[in-house]
Amino acid sequence: MELQQAEMRMVRWMCNVKVKDRVPTKELRERLGIDDIILILQQNRLRWYGHVLQNEETDWMKKCMEYEMEHSRPRDRLKRTWKDIVQKYCQARNLIKEDAMDRGR
Repeated sequence: MELQQAEMRMVRWMCNVKVKDRVPTKELRERLGIDDIILILQQNRLRWYGHVLQNEETDWMKKCMEYEMEHSRPRDRLKRTWKDIVQKYCQARNLIKEDAMDRGR
């Protein structure tokens, strides 16, 4: 949430628009020709995931992706890994593991 707020402050500053002007966020992004920062982060994570999947099974990046930490987490932290987040993005976009071989997809 903080990331989106910081992004929007910058977008409003670049468009010379105040919050009280009540101009929609979507309109400001269209003026500047930029995508939502969350969408950009998702695309970058999925691109990196595809890159990792194309490597050999013995590659260190692939081993790191499958590695499970043995230490315990603080009680208030969810057990959420980078891989879990990427898999959630894949489900939202109806992508499967084999789609990693198709860079355009």
